Amino acid sequence: MTTTQGVKLDDDIKQRLKVLGEIRNRSPHWLMRTAIQLYLEREEAYEREKREDMERWQEYQLTGHAISHDVATAWLDNLAEGEGDSCPK
Repeated sequence: MTTTQGVKLDDDIKQRLKVLGEIRNRSPHWLMRTAIQLYLEREEAYEREKREDMERWQEYQLTGHAISHDVATAWLDNLAEGEGDSCPK
């Protein structure tokens, strides 16, 4: 289902949308929908990552378990050489 949502734009943004739409052979409506969709995807990914980081931090605070720098570096070096080791735990 789709609904119409009004957005107030200043003259400069409206003109820029019009010009870019003409260059790309797209409507200003298509450009706005695409921009909003991309923005939402990026911000939702950021929020997911932030939540995962907080969960990892809380787990570390509870257990104290962490991967040492030396172990992580060795694993990354192996990956760079094409050796597909599983991630250290």
